[in-house]
Amino acid sequence: MGEMKKITYTACIVAAGRGTRAGGGVPKQFRPLAGQSVLAWSVDVFASDPVCTQIIIAAPPGDIDETRRQAGKHAGRCLFIEGGATRTASVRRCVEAAEQDHVLIHDAARPLLSQPVIERLVTALASHDGAAPSLAVVDALVRDDGAEIEPVDRTPLHRIQTPQAFATGKLLAAFSACEGKDFPDEVSLARSQGLAIGLVDGEERNFKLTWPEDFERAESLLSPTPHPALQVTGMGYDVHRLDAGDGVHLCGVFIECPLRLIGHSDADAGLHAITDALLGAAGLGDIGEHFPPTDERWRGADSVMFLEHALQISKEAGATPVHCDVTLICERPKIGPHKAAMKAKVADILGLPLRRVNIKATTTEKLGFTGRGEGLAAEAVVTCRIGSD
Repeated sequence: MGEMKKITYTACIVAAGRGTRAGGGVPKQFRPLAGQSVLAWSVDVFASDPVCTQIIIAAPPGDIDETRRQAGKHAGRCLFIEGGATRTASVRRCVEAAEQDHVLIHDAARPLLSQPVIERLVTALASHDGAAPSLAVVDALVRDDGAEIEPVDRTPLHRIQTPQAFATGKLLAAFSACEGKDFPDEVSLARSQGLAIGLVDGEERNFKLTWPEDFERAESLLSPTPHPALQVTGMGYDVHRLDAGDGVHLCGVFIECPLRLIGHSDADAGLHAITDALLGAAGLGDIGEHFPPTDERWRGADSVMFLEHALQISKEAGATPVHCDVTLICERPKIGPHKAAMKAKVADILGLPLRRVNIKATTTEKLGFTGRGEGLAAEAVVTCRIGSD
């Protein structure tokens, strides 16, 4: 009996989504994670596998250049194609460009893929049309129809992960047979056409980055022994005058009131203070150096843009925010009814869990310019984890 032919495959990495639920202001596959982009982690795994002979990446429409930049040190090995409007469309474009008889389709948002999972999938392809990593459901399940709760037997249920592996020709035939239909994943597509799918053991660490706190979990797994001393803190302070108007921007939230803040941009003192604190923690100067008030480009500008810029260059410098605390000092407008919205906005911009952002408000007991209602002030403290000194 001859030796079984070694299976080689094309890796198709789906990175065409926008990933807004994860926060951070950029698609989650482009966000930094333990020293490189989320996308680059998956590229590295496939690039190190000798039986992976081709890597194809589906990029967000119009963002191929940025996707190439974020693919990391193995970008030169990759073929970049523009993704479609849906996951199904993006995957199909990748599979149509595949040169090998087998494909492994992987979500870029699963950066902790291991080589043993890939090996189990490749082995399963020898006896199945396709294969996927799976995990047993360990929690008790119920079905809630709004009227009552009914227990569900979890014994036959599994959680499906990626990569999902297939014979290329059979998957292409399934796409053709389901023209115009969308599927949550390729196992669903394959099963709709009766393909034989095998399940292999997945791994808990191969989870999908979906929410801001998932990035903390991934960071802890990729850097299991972070040095507690490698943290830095920056402080920011900003003041703006008040005048009659129709509302103010504070911490990214518009508050309707008979006031306005006077400034070159939208005068959001809260975001300005956070921006200065973040730049301070990263050792990158202050907001005035990056967005001079003498520059007409920033007249009336949304201060969210200032903080997003500070976040990007701080992370490039190795400083990643882990906590933000803000104090707004004013007699008016009333901050209390808007604190929750402010907290959510700042957390979304910085890519932090809500519990890592705090918004406080106080007065000066009618003393000084804030006490007289002539203006308001904001103080911010931002703590960052740094990659190196």
